Amino acid sequence: MKKIFLLGVVLLCVSPSFAQTVIIQRDQQIVKILDEISAKNIENNVRKLVSFGTRHTMSDTLSNTRGIGAARRWIKAEFDRYAKESGGRLIAEYDAFVLEPDGNRITRRSEHKNVLAILPGIDTADKRIYIVSGHYDSRASGANDEKIDAPGANDDASGTAAVMEMARVFSKYRFNATLIFVAVTGEEQGLYGATNLARVAKEKGWNVAGFITNDIIGNTHSSETDLKDNTKLRVFSEGVPSWETGPMTLLRTQTGTENDYPARQFARYIKEIGERYVDHMEIKLIYRRDRYLRGGDHTPFANAGFTAVRLTEMNEDFNRQHQNLRVEDGVDYGDLPDFVDYNYVQKVTRVNAATLANIASAPQEPQNPGLLISQLTNETTLVWGTPRGKKPKGYFILIRETTSPFWEKKIFVEGNRATIPYSKDNYFFGIQSVDEKGHESLPVIPRPIRQ
Repeated sequence: MKKIFLLGVVLLCVSPSFAQTVIIQRDQQIVKILDEISAKNIENNVRKLVSFGTRHTMSDTLSNTRGIGAARRWIKAEFDRYAKESGGRLIAEYDAFVLEPDGNRITRRSEHKNVLAILPGIDTADKRIYIVSGHYDSRASGANDEKIDAPGANDDASGTAAVMEMARVFSKYRFNATLIFVAVTGEEQGLYGATNLARVAKEKGWNVAGFITNDIIGNTHSSETDLKDNTKLRVFSEGVPSWETGPMTLLRTQTGTENDYPARQFARYIKEIGERYVDHMEIKLIYRRDRYLRGGDHTPFANAGFTAVRLTEMNEDFNRQHQNLRVEDGVDYGDLPDFVDYNYVQKVTRVNAATLANIASAPQEPQNPGLLISQLTNETTLVWGTPRGKKPKGYFILIRETTSPFWEKKIFVEGNRATIPYSKDNYFFGIQSVDEKGHESLPVIPRPIRQ
């Protein structure tokens, strides 16, 4: 074992097990990025999106004041403005596609458009792409009612406004990896926009190293339970993916790593980095792909084999979701902007921003991580290769007990091999690259190897 990392790592020791690692050092550029994220801008964006009356996927595309066409043109114009202000670093474009009638929620042949703002990475050897999304379509009680008002303030103008605000702020900065900020369409009718974008990513060979969807991120009060909480955020991540192969199943069964597929690693990463930078925010790891029997725009990306997670408020208010505007028995129904907590959306946006800024600044993941199994021993030897592109300062060996949902101990080493006095029978291990400023890559899980 090499030396312990001294740049601000604190271990909270609770005998006999570890506790969550706490990082007290913050990159001041990331702090500056987060300070620039404005709750007022987010609110203005939400109210503007609501002003289009309805953003139903099948609503008017010709009007300049009502319907999904007016909404997407406004989003594109805002992305164009950010691009101009960035001096051309940001690139705004549509991802257009055509849907045929499906006998369900797509009632006629129609063209649809996702709206993208792309910030290319500056490291030509770094092909990683991180995508953050919110969906800008909306609906009311009737899934196919394209005429009625459907303000969709929280579901999901909140997520779209968060993405737009991140695009505005991030356009002023440079990162190693590429970032794509996208307002997705067609979520309410069947995840059509995300499905098309995942198809494009697959066909073009994009290295989508992480996808985050922000869907329903602005409510802090549940009318049913009267719970009020602006300090918690859920991150949903799948365990065993649908694309697992037979050999992967065998290895998972033998090593017990059902909670160590990439989506779970990304969720843990969001928790650690989000809580590092955003005060009074606890990120709850939910070990499901999505809410019970439900789905979101991360689902098509997960099905395509990409690492994808969902961020959602802790306490949903179902009087606001998919409801016609009305007052019934003295209760207000409908997803109106006055019911959104914009300071909370700001905090959620900052969790996203901290995660993206940290990971897009970090070196790439270690290559070919391995755990030596040549002999029985109570020590564990790990080996790995140097990542492509930006060279790291060193590496973190991550350790957690088998019952722990998050990494509990981080040991810094400078070489490509480490022997640590922890048994592979009793702990899980990961490895991540880290640069001189403390930006960490996503963890990678070592595979058993012989040398």
